[in-house]
Amino acid sequence: MKQVVLVTGGAGYIGSHTVVELQNSGYDVVIVDNFSNSQSSVVENIGKITGITPKLYSFDLADEKACTAFFHKEHIDAIIHFAAYKYVGESVEQPLRYYKNNLYSTLNLLTAMKEHHIKQLVFSSSCTVYGTPDVLPVVETTPVKPATCPYGNTKQIIEEILRDVCHTEHEYKVIALRYFNPIGAHPSALIGELPNGVPQNLIPYITQTAAGIREYLQVFGGDYNTPDGTCLRDYIHVVDLAKAHVKALHRMQNQNMEQNYEVFNIGTGKPSSVLDIIHAFEKVTGKVLPYKIVSRRVGDVEKVWADTTKANQIMGWKALLNLEEMLASAWNWEMKHNQAK
Repeated sequence: MKQVVLVTGGAGYIGSHTVVELQNSGYDVVIVDNFSNSQSSVVENIGKITGITPKLYSFDLADEKACTAFFHKEHIDAIIHFAAYKYVGESVEQPLRYYKNNLYSTLNLLTAMKEHHIKQLVFSSSCTVYGTPDVLPVVETTPVKPATCPYGNTKQIIEEILRDVCHTEHEYKVIALRYFNPIGAHPSALIGELPNGVPQNLIPYITQTAAGIREYLQVFGGDYNTPDGTCLRDYIHVVDLAKAHVKALHRMQNQNMEQNYEVFNIGTGKPSSVLDIIHAFEKVTGKVLPYKIVSRRVGDVEKVWADTTKANQIMGWKALLNLEEMLASAWNWEMKHNQAK
């Protein structure tokens, strides 16, 4: 009998790519999404890619009654939890909104897990838990420093909650994946990063600028202590990231975990600056990107990238796609999406 995996936020950017990889690996998938930053057409496009349209429920996981009703209706074997508000700058402007949504939804899930004897959870964490690290690259044992934004703090708090729950509930198996910066799109160009309104992330702003939707790209800060003055990040292809979730599920289900709560960095281990990304995009696409360096954005970390040795060796996962492939797929997605409008 197939394992049934609940993917919260499964119509979102990372969630949708993970649903594809789960279905390709033989899992049955149920999606819960409130479409606050996604569109229902994404679920249809998942069906076009895999030949299977996943079952979909549309409600807010922060709504305790709706969450309880769902778990009384559906049998779930494991959960991958993406659903959260996710923008650094927005979280600085609206901290209470972020704390309410990200924490309530997780607490409701954990309550339902206990009631319905669901023992396996993969949590969508973030490199923001490291704050501004003293030593690079960061490893999983790098001290967690005060978060630079409420979004990052919600990830820190949820990791602490999960650790505490696992300390008490010994049968639980929880893996937190600390993502670095996912970019790119599925090779079919049927799913990709689809922000509502003005993009908060770099790559969709780049592709929309190249497509003529935005007048120019804003580069937040050109005076950082980096080789070219712009922030350094570890960019990873979203398909590689999605596959890490399948590896995490396999690790839990094959009884391979050394402890019932584990953490893994998911990145490439290769830092790129904002200007590096701009120049690489121009090279891959032949497009000239107009950009302006503006003041720093509150909440941004100067530089962070991953040591992925633990994920490579223990979980058997490795990032395979390079920066040029990431950017080419993002541009293909942008062009196809605009043609479909």
